[in-house]
Amino acid sequence: MKQEQKAALVLGAVKGIGKAVGLSLARSGVRVAMTYYDWQEHLDGLKSDFSAVGTPHWIRRTNLLDTGEISALVKETVERFGRLDILVNNIERGGWPVVHGPYVPDQWDMEIATTLRAKQWVFDAALPHLRAAGDAVVVNLSSIAGIVGRSGPASYVFNEGYSAANRGVSLLTETWARLGAPEVRVVEIMLGLMETRHGPGTRGWGLLTEAQRRALLDHTLLGRTGTVEDVVRAIRFVIWDAPFMTGSVLRIDGGYPLGGDPVAPMPEGVE
Repeated sequence: MKQEQKAALVLGAVKGIGKAVGLSLARSGVRVAMTYYDWQEHLDGLKSDFSAVGTPHWIRRTNLLDTGEISALVKETVERFGRLDILVNNIERGGWPVVHGPYVPDQWDMEIATTLRAKQWVFDAALPHLRAAGDAVVVNLSSIAGIVGRSGPASYVFNEGYSAANRGVSLLTETWARLGAPEVRVVEIMLGLMETRHGPGTRGWGLLTEAQRRALLDHTLLGRTGTVEDVVRAIRFVIWDAPFMTGSVLRIDGGYPLGGDPVAPMPEGVE
């Protein structure tokens, strides 16, 4: 099928990773539905950039914490484009300890509801349409918080609730891959410290001391934070170039979970 006949739903698309992914798909001819809720100040830029591409698209303000809105979102997307082939689950809420301090119940509930619950309701609503399209793809974006939790240099970056929710995303990815097969592939892309997500383009990064930022980079084997383009390339690979991949986790993290400690020289031994 030609790309211009395909349709995608990209969640959390008003800026950063979501916007870049949506634009990349649109430039390939895919018709794109996008959601946003907050960050209203970026909306005009989103509209302008997509108008310049010229591919049919749709932008909808949707509160994904209200599960009642989700079925309407998916239904309207399919009514506009006639099908749904690609779902990019780019929704999360992660409270930096350095920003929010100790948990309060509202912060915990928001992180779980955004990072975990909303994904489940969107998938449930989208699955019949993805199956009908055949050869469909779901991409779940998650975080290495699900691996490292609140530990080491990341203790200032990842809270326990956010970390637990992201570990849960991996379970959802595996279950959804079973439910969707063989018509729907489901792949998780687990992100490390990215420029617009736990990186230099965020409020939390600016609150870290220089020593704390340096410790995070020293713990990352590649010595840098990731870029939006790093994520876009990975998502395009999953959608277009990995037809035998499902139920998998693809980490785009610069090697942070491995740690930045050097390998000691090989000792002489005793023989």
